[in-house]
Amino acid sequence: MPPTPQERRAARHRADTGASAPAGRRGPSGGRKKPITVDAIVDAALALVEREGYEALTMRRVATALETGPSSLYAHVVNKEDLDELLIGRLCAAIDLPEPDPARWRQQIVDVCTQLRDQYLRYPGISRAAFAAAPSNLDTLRVTEGMLAILIAGGVEPQTAAWAIDSLTLYVNAHSLEVALADRRSTRADDAWVVSRDELLRRFAALPPSFPHTRHYARELTAGTPEDRFTFTLTLLTTALPTSTAP
Repeated sequence: MPPTPQERRAARHRADTGASAPAGRRGPSGGRKKPITVDAIVDAALALVEREGYEALTMRRVATALETGPSSLYAHVVNKEDLDELLIGRLCAAIDLPEPDPARWRQQIVDVCTQLRDQYLRYPGISRAAFAAAPSNLDTLRVTEGMLAILIAGGVEPQTAAWAIDSLTLYVNAHSLEVALADRRSTRADDAWVVSRDELLRRFAALPPSFPHTRHYARELTAGTPEDRFTFTLTLLTTALPTSTAP
């Protein structure tokens, strides 16, 4: 008997084989269509998310893109959550991990997080797939392994390093999702929810006296680009990490 999708998923976690065995096509056009593989499913899913955003991603939509039925996908992918894991793993596979440098470890961590953010921003909303997901995919674990090596090389205590990775990746996920949601709102025909900085400053200036700090520091509260805020937060998080050696 061929392996079940659950068995194939377990095998992917033990060794990265790159793709599952192709599934044959049935019907008169079967010989003219590309075979269904895990890689083909992931390719179709990413293309869909790139065009329409993560909210549009369903197993049925992916099956339609591959000119097959959902049951054909379930021969390779256990469920939508399994597909999510594969998508995040594909993006993590593109991350370039440096050789840990104790003298540059903070900048190296920021660079890795920035690469991950850039991967997420290519596919609007896809970082949602990374929330509440156990990091068991080998490509995803490769990034965790690389970040852990960088932090430990920098003198960060292992438990602190482990929780720091959780905090850093959670921030990257949330930042990427916020940018995707803001971009989607900006393209809606109803732009009532899109507020410019000038409009926000006007609203803050009109606040009652019970908001003295918001009124006085309105320009500071609204300053900076998403890139500015992203870099600031990562620098803040990494600078706060205690080390056993000189930075």
